[in-house]
Amino acid sequence: MHKRVLLQAAAALALSTGLTAAHAQAATPIKFLLDWRFEGPAALFLQPVAKGYFKAAGLDVQVDAGTGSGAAVQRVATGTYDMGFADLAALMEFHANNPDAPNKPVAVMMVYNNTPAAVMALKKSGIKSPADLNGKKMGAPVFDAGRRGFPIFQKANAIPNVTWVSMDPPLRETMLARGDIDAITGFSFTSLLNLEARGVKPEDIVTLPYSQHGVKLYGNVIIASPKLIRENPNAVKAFLAAFSRGAREVMANPDAAVDYIKQRDGIIDTKLETRRLKMAINDVIASPDARAEGFGQVNPSRLSLMASQVSDAFATKTRVNPDAVWNGSFLPAKADLNVLPPAKK
Repeated sequence: MHKRVLLQAAAALALSTGLTAAHAQAATPIKFLLDWRFEGPAALFLQPVAKGYFKAAGLDVQVDAGTGSGAAVQRVATGTYDMGFADLAALMEFHANNPDAPNKPVAVMMVYNNTPAAVMALKKSGIKSPADLNGKKMGAPVFDAGRRGFPIFQKANAIPNVTWVSMDPPLRETMLARGDIDAITGFSFTSLLNLEARGVKPEDIVTLPYSQHGVKLYGNVIIASPKLIRENPNAVKAFLAAFSRGAREVMANPDAAVDYIKQRDGIIDTKLETRRLKMAINDVIASPDARAEGFGQVNPSRLSLMASQVSDAFATKTRVNPDAVWNGSFLPAKADLNVLPPAKK
């Protein structure tokens, strides 16, 4: 009897182990590339990985740090990554400059409803408004999203002329703090905190967000490779559903979410990255425009206007086709996209 019980137990164990193995094998691997380093906003992706939300959706998701939106678009286009996080303008530019590319990534979810791009200056420069930038010396890396989109900002605010200085990203805020340049472009939640880290007091910084000065560009989107969309559309749907579940929690409790970044990069400044994440949530994820349009979604006429503006500002080979860069058919149901925290009164 005892032997039979042992045999039954062994058989049950073998069966359950086999099922577990089969389940593990069934998980679809997804290689995901961020737009930048493991900083505050990366919690949106790292938290659902750590909490097993992607795994529960049948996905084995690997999230890697990135080196810029352009690189994220390129590496999804080449098939090195299945999905990524990138500035929509960078995606539009890739489409319009590579019309014959066989694998142009597609945006499948809007995350930063407003571009985080902004112009920043020090108060002592006398710059208070966009008009004050005329004739000034501005600095940013050549690939910076704010710099690339500056012609749109310049046109919207009738700024006749500026001079550009190029540098590597780590030098941008240092050169502004030293007075080598008059103003910079960059993501507000990156450059503001970098300036503070270089000893500049918040009250001494002037910030001119693009979104508040006539430029309603969309910001970062989740992109997917055409191959993944074609071969496993359910994986794309599952990813966005699990991401939305995690995003709701991250926005409800950003302080706790930063712990998941710390797990991936032990040397981050937790306090700094918590502030960065909260700024991203308040300024570009849960912005008034995002509340009006709905998290994850786009307004077709606004998308078309951006496509036209990017075509002009980036002087692309062909015009950007808004219908080719966006595919909202994989988004979760409206109720599952209701993830934004209550509006602050």
